[in-house]
Amino acid sequence: MWLTPFTAFRRLTLRRVRLGSGLVVFGYVLTHLLNHALGNVSLSAMDAGLDVASAIWLNPFGLVLLYAALTAHLLLGLYALYERRFFQWRASELLQLILGLAVPLLLITHVVGTRIAFSTEGLEKGYAQELYVFWVASPANGLMQSALLIVAWVHGCLGLFFWLRLKPGFATASPWLLAGAVLVPILALLGFVQGGRSIALLAQDPSWRAEALAPIHVGQADQIARLRAIRDALLTSYGSAIALVIAARGLRTLLEVRHGTIRISYPDGRAVRVPRGTNVLEASRRHNIPHASVCGGRGRCSTCRVRVFDGEDGRGLPAPSKAEQAVLDRIGATPGIRLACQLNPTHDLAITPLFPPRQLPARRAEPAQAGEERFIVAMFVDLRDSTRLAEERLPYDTVFIINRFLGAVGDAVREAGGSVNQLLGDGMLALFGLQTDPETGAQQALRGVDLITNHVAGLNRLLAADLGQTLRYGIGLHAGAAIVGEVGDHADARFTALGDTVNVASRLEGMTKSLGCVALVSEAVYAAAKVDAPSLQEVVLQGRSESLMVRRVGRR
Repeated sequence: MWLTPFTAFRRLTLRRVRLGSGLVVFGYVLTHLLNHALGNVSLSAMDAGLDVASAIWLNPFGLVLLYAALTAHLLLGLYALYERRFFQWRASELLQLILGLAVPLLLITHVVGTRIAFSTEGLEKGYAQELYVFWVASPANGLMQSALLIVAWVHGCLGLFFWLRLKPGFATASPWLLAGAVLVPILALLGFVQGGRSIALLAQDPSWRAEALAPIHVGQADQIARLRAIRDALLTSYGSAIALVIAARGLRTLLEVRHGTIRISYPDGRAVRVPRGTNVLEASRRHNIPHASVCGGRGRCSTCRVRVFDGEDGRGLPAPSKAEQAVLDRIGATPGIRLACQLNPTHDLAITPLFPPRQLPARRAEPAQAGEERFIVAMFVDLRDSTRLAEERLPYDTVFIINRFLGAVGDAVREAGGSVNQLLGDGMLALFGLQTDPETGAQQALRGVDLITNHVAGLNRLLAADLGQTLRYGIGLHAGAAIVGEVGDHADARFTALGDTVNVASRLEGMTKSLGCVALVSEAVYAAAKVDAPSLQEVVLQGRSESLMVRRVGRR
């Protein structure tokens, strides 16, 4: 479905800007590393690769895209430094931030030495001049540039990992991605060394030095001084920007203290006071109050959600951001439900976390206990007209029929390779892909739909004489990322799955009745299973702003 520019702009969030700009910068760094790797072939191969890279990045469109991405990513990195009030980061998050703040040091020096040198001074530099500086004239500078290039690469790889780890097929592709993440910088460094050694040999020839190090390439003393001044000014400005952000954090703290604090109350009677504007999740962490948050406060998993009691069902709170509202819409949140990591209250309130965390240290908890994000296929199955069944029969007979139905469906699910996760009255939630890769899990779920049809058909034949009617049912099937783990308090915690994927499967099952079909299977399931999905149609689920492509299976 094509989006109009206005619609695309409305859906733009800081997370999407960060992702898009990061991908552009990562592509820029990748082309340079691959170009360095050509040094393992020859200097001429490096120059040929440089021509290709220049064609990609130095045309008008490439320059606008690159500089816009660099600026956006730099500003978002500074904003991330400013935004978080308390530095209780995961090690990977902290490493990504530090590396991200170090990347501009590389890019400023590189851009000044190449693009600005060409634009302002007319200097035409290639690999010969750059390698001479880094390998012969100033090896220490070369080591620093190599280190900063690796810093940029690691930062980009961490960002890609956080983005791709929930995508279908990541488990299958991850070994290849890891191999690429390791091999690319190694080959680039080896190419840099080989190219530098070649230049060191050529530099022994006076005629080569006279031609390669001519003023048209490296500049006169005054030109070099002007470029160095530009570089130093940009580095100083960047350092000043970081200092200003830190100062702004301090000023914010002073203003918050001056304007007072707010009181946040919890269900167990505890109450904490935090500066006005602190989000609820940070308030919990600051005062060592356990609070579920699998995604680390990024506003993605919804496990930190809370019900707000402020006398107005949350209407007096700051309006949700677009990113938070999108998550709230996906989970079908009612008024008063907010994400703790995104809610910055300005007045006293009481909250109730909806997902109690396990009372185990994170470093000791098993992944299934602590909760983890992973790909699953969720299947909801529900028996139709069970109320009428209960009206026409004795309670014991009704329970017998429902148990036989759930038994038939459960046998089909397990035969297909899935697991029965929850029994919900006359229905159930089944999960696929917990012990397999996404492709196998999706294929098993599709087979499960057929097996349920066969098992229930056999049950109907068996009960035909006594039942006098056919048992009818609906199935909803959807695939995607979910939070899997044990949910509940210390006395009764059960393994289950939470998130948008499960909610969508439930709503698809509910739509089977109005659409007159046995099952609704989303396009995501067929995509994960890598099979064609014929006869797709578009449906709109209640509480979701985006439509979904599904396939109707069977008829009533």
